[in-house]
Amino acid sequence: MTARETLLDQDGVQLTVADAVATVTLTNPAKRNAQSPALWRALTEAGRLLPGTVRVVVLRGEGKSFSAGLDRQAFTPEGFDGEPSFLDLARGSDEALDAEIATYQEAFTWWRRNDVVSIAAVQGHAIGAGFQLALACDLRVCADDAQFAMKETSLGLVPDLGGTQPLVSLVGYARALEICATGRFVGADEAERTGLANLVVPLAELSAATDDLTAALLAAPRDAVVETKALLRGAAGRTYDEQRVAERAAQGRRLRDLAGLGE
Repeated sequence: MTARETLLDQDGVQLTVADAVATVTLTNPAKRNAQSPALWRALTEAGRLLPGTVRVVVLRGEGKSFSAGLDRQAFTPEGFDGEPSFLDLARGSDEALDAEIATYQEAFTWWRRNDVVSIAAVQGHAIGAGFQLALACDLRVCADDAQFAMKETSLGLVPDLGGTQPLVSLVGYARALEICATGRFVGADEAERTGLANLVVPLAELSAATDDLTAALLAAPRDAVVETKALLRGAAGRTYDEQRVAERAAQGRRLRDLAGLGE
């Protein structure tokens, strides 16, 4: 294994790469990895900096909590240093507000791109934006103390960082509505039972379990995993017959590649 290289370390986000594995770490445990626009920009930059050799991206948070969600300072009149407060944004034009939220969402969108598989290793609290960041990943390995909650609705807001679609996809509309509308906590056992968590392990085993899953994902040929991920991600938007066509096309590419006939 090559030495781990640090490609980014700013605004509460660290990106390191070793061989085909990248690790994105939230590095502000004193604030339970609370999120801010600066952190979101750093997460977006981490996605841009991923080398093409990376196949698996692991997302983790330092300390007792994965991420306690948005830093409440965003709702104070002063906001963050050098940033418009959310209250100021609300007073601006619809176009400016929409553009700013779209910028925030970029931090949550690249995790599902087809050329990588992303894993969130979740311990402690994953609240609001923290919950949505875990949902942004393809897979979730959770410690047995994990607690998810979508608190936005309780604060008079909505989940707006890309979390609603994967939540509905994982647990269904009725349960997703109940989780969001009540803002209640979803523990690790329920998360595993309902499909939010792929695996739940004791806290002391979280790192090892994530490493084991990473190794299993790396065992298959990269192009086969990329094609399979693309097929599965597109399945919900296709009819059964359209999906069969997509499967045939993907398998044709794989067979030609294995026969040495690929482009």
